[in-house]
Amino acid sequence: MKTIINDLGSVKPSYPIEHLASPEQVLFLDIETTGFTAKSSNLYLIGCVYFADDEWHTIQWLAENYDEEVQVLNAFLEYCLNYSFIIHFNGNRFDLPYLTQKCEMYDIPFKFDDYKGVDLYKRIKPYKNFLKLENCKQTSIEAFLGVKREDRYTGGELINFYHDYACDHNEENEKLLLLHNADDLKGMLELLSVMAFSDLFNEPLRVTKVQANYYNDYNGKKRQELVLSLRFESELPVSVSYSANGCYFTGNGGNGVLKVPLYEEEMKYYYSNYRDYYYLPDEDMAIHKSVAASVDPAHRRQATAASCYTRKVSNYLPQWEPLFTPFFKRSFRDRDYFFELTDEFKTSRQSFNQYAEHVLQYMAIAEDE
Repeated sequence: MKTIINDLGSVKPSYPIEHLASPEQVLFLDIETTGFTAKSSNLYLIGCVYFADDEWHTIQWLAENYDEEVQVLNAFLEYCLNYSFIIHFNGNRFDLPYLTQKCEMYDIPFKFDDYKGVDLYKRIKPYKNFLKLENCKQTSIEAFLGVKREDRYTGGELINFYHDYACDHNEENEKLLLLHNADDLKGMLELLSVMAFSDLFNEPLRVTKVQANYYNDYNGKKRQELVLSLRFESELPVSVSYSANGCYFTGNGGNGVLKVPLYEEEMKYYYSNYRDYYYLPDEDMAIHKSVAASVDPAHRRQATAASCYTRKVSNYLPQWEPLFTPFFKRSFRDRDYFFELTDEFKTSRQSFNQYAEHVLQYMAIAEDE
């Protein structure tokens, strides 16, 4: 078994890792195997990134033959005892279950249950469309962030290289195996900055300015929108823009802009207890039975769920669930919800913060326009 330690020099995470754990307690992990199933494949390389003496370093354990996988495993597990927080890429689905299965095969009493950690793949996958990623492979996200790598092979392509290396210990093959793992490790360190996008949707947003704006749409029709200036908890590593649900978002560094359509029109508020109301066809509205005694029975009828409403002309903002009440609709079967932009709402910074978070959450799960 070979143990290789290298300094990473200027390579360091651009995301404040202290938000997750003390750097001295963090271990980045990546493994290389000859297959996906522990019982029918070999573990031949484990690599880690760790922080010591104010610098980041890599440590790799390489099995020079098939029989040394247990040595590699034990070396890593002993080393792992010095840490409490593990960062990996798709490790919840592969690396950790694979290592756990290998421990069971060798009767090694070790589990990862006591470790906290972050799976970078899981943190970024929900926002694949929002970030316009073709897929969520590590190399694709690295390209999105502008991260360069020397390695030109995939893990699958290197399996045959390792089979050859286990037989002849060819130095060129060894370099290729170590380089691929080292680039995965360095890439993961730089990939940590994608946590800022996860924070964008899961940490509080701060609206710093709100203003209404008029513009002409593609058909030349005059429209109105609400423009919210935003401040983020974590600075975005690259600029992004996205449009969905009629809304538009752009973010750069620690600041962003969110544009939401503002509708000035008549909408309807539907009462839920329609059995307690009469519908007045002449006025096209519903009134409570307690105040309808003076209304001619010929001009009233029992309200239904679809006719139990009042109408109001005002300024409305869209919402994708009834977050702010009372909520309005254009028609009974309409699935779009709206709320009135009242004077009270306009003076509530917290309400705008909450609304911005709501809009972004639903933009993330919508299709790109």
